[in-house]
Amino acid sequence: MPDTDVSTPAAPDADLLRRLRWRCRRGLLENDIFIDKFFERHGDHLTTPLVQGLLQLMDLSDNDLLDLLLSRKEPEGDLASAEVVQVLSLMRVPRA
Repeated sequence: MPDTDVSTPAAPDADLLRRLRWRCRRGLLENDIFIDKFFERHGDHLTTPLVQGLLQLMDLSDNDLLDLLLSRKEPEGDLASAEVVQVLSLMRVPRA
């Protein structure tokens, strides 16, 4: 029986990642910059929970998403899931 690590979430397949990148295109250039950098740094290592958090963020309006990315606001209510918080921490630029 192969030794499998159940603590490591499964990685999404290439087709899902391609559709996810298409879904992440936004109307505000600023959001696209954050998202593109996120995919450059973490696209090869996305897990299913990260994909779920990213999809939740993509349901937001462009202005609400930008407020979260710039740390003007923090996620609240259903949006304050561990997945969303983790994606935001990976997308945000560290403060100096």
